[in-house]
Amino acid sequence: MRTEYSSKTLGPMSSTLLVELNEQGKTTFSLRDVEEITGLRGSSARTLIHKAERRGLLTRLRSGLYTLVPFEMGRVTEYVGDPYVIAREMCKGRSYFLSHASAMELHRMVTQPQFTIYVSSTLRTPPRSIHGYEYRFVTVKPTDFFGLTQVWVTKQQSVTVSDKERTLLDALRQPQYAGGIPEVAKALWISRDSIKIPLLLDYVQQLSSGALRRRLGFLLELYQMASPAQLEPLRLKLTSTYDRLDPTLPKSGPFHSRWRLQLNVGIDELQAIPHR
Repeated sequence: MRTEYSSKTLGPMSSTLLVELNEQGKTTFSLRDVEEITGLRGSSARTLIHKAERRGLLTRLRSGLYTLVPFEMGRVTEYVGDPYVIAREMCKGRSYFLSHASAMELHRMVTQPQFTIYVSSTLRTPPRSIHGYEYRFVTVKPTDFFGLTQVWVTKQQSVTVSDKERTLLDALRQPQYAGGIPEVAKALWISRDSIKIPLLLDYVQQLSSGALRRRLGFLLELYQMASPAQLEPLRLKLTSTYDRLDPTLPKSGPFHSRWRLQLNVGIDELQAIPHR
């Protein structure tokens, strides 16, 4: 790596910066990182970054946040690196986890590529679009940080992700961030052999959502993934009110009294998922 960078027509400061960032495994870095490595401050550090960006050595993601362009890619100015690493860095060091459709993709619960990155964080952040990816931030409470795991997305970088059980529950609770109930039902079926039903039911109690209990109980029963004894505690906690099976769709369809749901998704569509 040192030889590669010294062979480019770089000044000594730029070469030092790029080599040190690679040595540290920081493919995504901040203005503060540049200042600490080079000793430059303020406008001098920004000038160095601007020159490196013009040479195609790095890409600006947002104010004060950048990513390195791999040496072998040459002068590629649109390179942004792994989108999940970018999502982590955009949280500015605050607690976060990749969730909903993004976690479904990382756990291989979906078959289509995802171009919206969902991040759950205590930090309120507006949506951002960066080179073809939209970053959506879901605000959560500190008590929501459970059921998490680490997933390696590059050889050097890992990100925090909700585990499979938590991912399914978040998607059922907020299907608008997961493509709707049919997509969540597919994810549930795809992961049927790897998820732990007792853990799934334990997490439900921590999330305390009546709509979530209804949707989970209904789908687990539909796909015969849990025993009646496992599902009965969910049913006993239901109130007399009804929730839509899919809150992203209008109020329509028959009512299902056992799980207190309005089935606004065709039952035939859901029953067909195991046979696809």
